[in-house]
Formats: sequence, structure tokens, C-alpha cells
Amino acid sequence: MSTLKSWLHAARPRTLALSLSCVSLGGILAYADQSFDFRVFLLTILTTVLLQVLSNFANDYGDYTSGVDLQGRIGPERAMQSGQINQSQMKMGIGITAVLSLLSGIYLLMASGLSQTAFYVLLGIGFLAIVAAITYTMGKNPYGYRGLGDLFVFIFFGLVGVLGTHYLIYDGFLWRNIWPAIAIGSLAVGVLNLNNMRDLEADKRSGKNTLPVHLGISRAKQYHYALILISWMCLIIYSFLHFVGVWQFLFVLMVPVFIKHIKAVQGRIGGDLDPLLKQLSLSTLGLVVLFGLGWIVSYGI
Repeated sequence: MSTLKSWLHAARPRTLALSLSCVSLGGILAYADQSFDFRVFLLTILTTVLLQVLSNFANDYGDYTSGVDLQGRIGPERAMQSGQINQSQMKMGIGITAVLSLLSGIYLLMASGLSQTAFYVLLGIGFLAIVAAITYTMGKNPYGYRGLGDLFVFIFFGLVGVLGTHYLIYDGFLWRNIWPAIAIGSLAVGVLNLNNMRDLEADKRSGKNTLPVHLGISRAKQYHYALILISWMCLIIYSFLHFVGVWQFLFVLMVPVFIKHIKAVQGRIGGDLDPLLKQLSLSTLGLVVLFGLGWIVSYGI
């Protein structure tokens, strides 16, 4: 495999749908609040994708060096695990991606025309996002190995990703937007939970104490169903709080897709859960697209 293909493999493109989902939803909310800046939106996408790739590189490095990837992990073979990229190369890749994420974030904040206070507050949040992306599985005490991955995914893919994008475009905060932020954060946690349910046995052996390791497969599945239910309830609540027209509910066309997903999760364990990660990621993006189309039609554009 060529070097370029190796790095593309390590970047794990199938995970990027979640990054696009949270940023797109933030842009849609800004549009729903009748404010939109296409340049800021594109820069937000770039910065978020870089952070996601950084997280994937760090996860590849951390799980390999800690031995997790050598304990019978079921998912797709990682770049370091397969020998495509060595330890020093991945360290360099992590450093370069971290710098690119920081530079992209700074340029994004400058382009947004924020006040000085808002600039430094959001810069601090961006720096924390970079640290969180790296320390998920790297370092002496990675938080992903202590069952805290769900919380951080919810914060950065939900609250920060959605509300931060909206703030950068709209230049303000509206409390009603907390509902869709919770919705997308819950679905992002659902993808992580699927990953952790898939790797439950290997994680047990390696001492990676994810929530499914603590809960067991049965309760982890119940937790998964709850995450999906919460996400739908929050989108519906928001649509009623910010009602313009019935087209806002176009996203309910995705209900059969999510029902099918829940039924699939009920009957699967281990490696059989792996295809559902990509399915839920793409379903989340599809949900966001229909949510946005509903607003576009509602405004007659």
C-alpha cells in the first residue's frame, strides 16, 4: 500500500460523517435564525475535519502502543497495527495535524469577526478540543480507557460542534439551540457506543474500561436505544419551539431508517456490529440534511 493510501487509511474517512453532521447542523441553525456566512461555514468544516483526523491518528497510536490493538480487536485493521505506518511516523503525523488544526482554528476565529473576549474564549475551547483529541487514548492516563469517552464525544460533537458553529456564524447564543446540539451529540455517542460494544471482549482483556465494559452488552444496548430516542425527542422539541411551517418536520422521513438500525443492534454482538457504525454515521448525516432541507423549503428558497 502506498504512503498516501496508508495515511488515508489512518485518517478513517468513514468517521468523518459525524464531523460534517455537527458542523452542518450548526450552520443550519444559523440559517434558521436568518444568518449565514458561507466562508465561515467552510472554515468550520475544515477545522472540524482536521480535529477528527487528529483524533483518529492519536487513537491509532494510543491503542497500538498500549496493546489494545494486539488483544484481538475486531474492527478494521489500523495503520500501525498492520505496519503501514510506524510509531515515529505517526507521532509526526499527529504533530503536523495538531498544528494544522490550530492554524485553521485561528484563521476561522479571525474570519468570524468576533470580539476580543469571544476570540480568546473560543481559542481556549479550540485548544481544549486539540488536547481532548490527543489524550483520548494517548498519555499515561487516557480518559477513553476510563469510560469518559462518551462524555467528551457528547461535549465536542454535540455542544461545542453544533453551538460553536452556530455562534461563529450568528455571533450569538440562543438557548433553544441546545436541543439539536443534544440530539447530534447523542447520536455521536451512539456511534462510539457501537464501536465499544463491538470491541467489548478485547477491551476487557486489555484493561480499556469503556462504558460497555462497565455495563455489559445487554445494558449497553439499552443505553444505545436511549441515546437514539433522546436525539429524536430533542429534534422534535426544537421544531415545536422554533416552528415556522410543517416542512420543518421533513426529517421524520428518517424514522424507518433508525427503527431498522435499532432492530439490527438487538440481534448482533461483536464483529456483526461493525457495519452499523458506518450506517449510523451516514444516517445521522442524512438526518441533518433532511433537517436542513426542511428549513430551506420552509423559507421558500
